[in-house]
Amino acid sequence: MHPDPASATLADARDQPEGSGGSDGLRGDALRRGLSELVDTTARVREAVDSVVTGRPDLADITVAVLLAEGHLLVEDVPGVGKTTLAKALARSIDCQVGRIQFTPDLLPSDLTGVNIFRTATHDFEFRRGPVFNNIVIGDEINRASPKTQSALLECMEEGQTTVDGTTHTLPRPFLVVATQNPVEMEGTYPLPEAQRDRFTARLTVGYPDNDAELQMLDRQEAAGPLAHLSAVTTGDDVLRYAALVRAVHASPAVKQYVLDLVGATREHPGLRLGASPRASLQLLKVAKALAAMSGREHVLPDDVQTLALPVLAHRLILGTEARLSGTTAEEVVTEIVQRTAVPSPHAASPTRATGLRPGAGRGR
Repeated sequence: MHPDPASATLADARDQPEGSGGSDGLRGDALRRGLSELVDTTARVREAVDSVVTGRPDLADITVAVLLAEGHLLVEDVPGVGKTTLAKALARSIDCQVGRIQFTPDLLPSDLTGVNIFRTATHDFEFRRGPVFNNIVIGDEINRASPKTQSALLECMEEGQTTVDGTTHTLPRPFLVVATQNPVEMEGTYPLPEAQRDRFTARLTVGYPDNDAELQMLDRQEAAGPLAHLSAVTTGDDVLRYAALVRAVHASPAVKQYVLDLVGATREHPGLRLGASPRASLQLLKVAKALAAMSGREHVLPDDVQTLALPVLAHRLILGTEARLSGTTAEEVVTEIVQRTAVPSPHAASPTRATGLRPGAGRGR
């Protein structure tokens, strides 16, 4: 049974250009009606994800926000905590095409993108599409593939297309890569290069559940698998329309400057050899807009940016030698930067105001 299609309001939102707003964009009553539908639908998707990965509602929030921001997600943790199950739960809740790739050292780039096959009957080549030609691509243990195969994802993730034998093929939209990797048992693995880690909008760690959450998991999965009860609550076309609504969410100049202050502080931090890139600024703002939309708001608050700073920034940073030897982590650096960076006041973050700092919020760069 397919979910009901979105309303005409969302259909009108689909063709809105990115960054549109004000009197010429999707504003006012149309935006509010669209956000109301977005809130209802994403709440059901988050409930589906949260029913599988119990005890961590923040994981569902960030996962859905990355989807609406048209980004990509890296899930990193030890075996058995639900990394792949998290990705499958998201895919199961959306009526769209889903592909899964089990990365291994002998996997070839053509195993991802596809290959041209010569047909003797027609004396012509036929392109056999690979698993990247799906709306949601689940890449299991991506760090077990060779760098050559990992790099095949770069063009797909950044440009939504892939080139095979000189011919460019456009990938379907929406397009989301959810990759998992195991930080232990690193023998025979290939750490993701910085260029590819930067393509992932956010990185999540699932972690071990607490006693109550694990007991709830045992009760839920005693008689059936964790995904058996899940069904689609929205469609891929609706996700595209919701993404258009997210782009119409307002971000004030003060909030944008706050994003730049946080990202800029990573480039000047003495404990870091490499700070966050301009791509990090863009993706942090996009996901903050998605989180605001999921809360039913037409504008971004500094709280949205703070909530997402850790998952969006930490995996892009490279620690300096001294910081690494002292046991400092990238997460600790991001937390420190968030704590000491001046925060815009609520009035500055609203659509009607553009300047101001919250008293006592900290100091700027």
